Amino acid sequence: MKINVEIDCTPEEARQFLGLPDVKPMQDRLMADLQERMASSLKAMDPAEMLTTWLPSNLKGLEQMFDAFARMGGAKRE
Repeated sequence: MKINVEIDCTPEEARQFLGLPDVKPMQDRLMADLQERMASSLKAMDPAEMLTTWLPSNLKGLEQMFDAFARMGGAKRE
């Protein structure tokens, strides 16, 4: 025997029916706080500092790759 039950309700109605808390106000406050922190930290950083913070290993790896290619080709990198 197979029984199908179809319930047509909004997510808010389902949450209330199941007794779950409404976390939307908390999420809105946290997202506003996160947005404010990100905006203030981006204003404080200059582009050169951002590049050295975000890409230090990639830049070193790129330099090492150029040196390796130069050694393979017999040329010296200036």
